[in-house]
Amino acid sequence: MINEKLNMLINLATSDGSVGDSESKTIHLIAKSNGLTNEDVDAMMKNPKKIGDLSTLTEDQKFEYLYHVIQLMKSDGQVFKSEIHFCEQIAERLGYKKGVVAELSARIYSDPSITSDRKMLVERAHKFLK
Repeated sequence: MINEKLNMLINLATSDGSVGDSESKTIHLIAKSNGLTNEDVDAMMKNPKKIGDLSTLTEDQKFEYLYHVIQLMKSDGQVFKSEIHFCEQIAERLGYKKGVVAELSARIYSDPSITSDRKMLVERAHKFLK
C-alpha cells in the first residue's frame, strides 16, 4: 500500500518537470516512516509507475492519500497549475469533487512536522465526497 502512495506522490512531484529538494525530502520522510530505505525511494523516483486503481481504498486511506498529495504539492513553497490539476485528478479518482483540493489546501501545512486538525479536515473533505 505504501508503494502505491509513494508512487502517486512521485508522480505529483514530477508533474511540474522536476523534483525539488523539499519535495524529495517529504517523499523520503514518508517512505522512511513506513520502513522504506532511501535506495528504495530513489529507485521508485527514477522509474515512476502509472497510478493504479484507487477505488478499492477505504475512506480513511483515501483521505490519507489526498492529505499527503496536497501536503507535497505545497512542500516546495511553489504551487504550479500542473500540480493543482494533478491533485484535482487524484481527488476525483479517490471519489471526491475537485473543490476538495482548494478547501483542504488552505488548511494543510507544507511542513510535515506541523499537523492540522485531522478531524476537522476529514469532516470538510467528507462534504466533497461524490
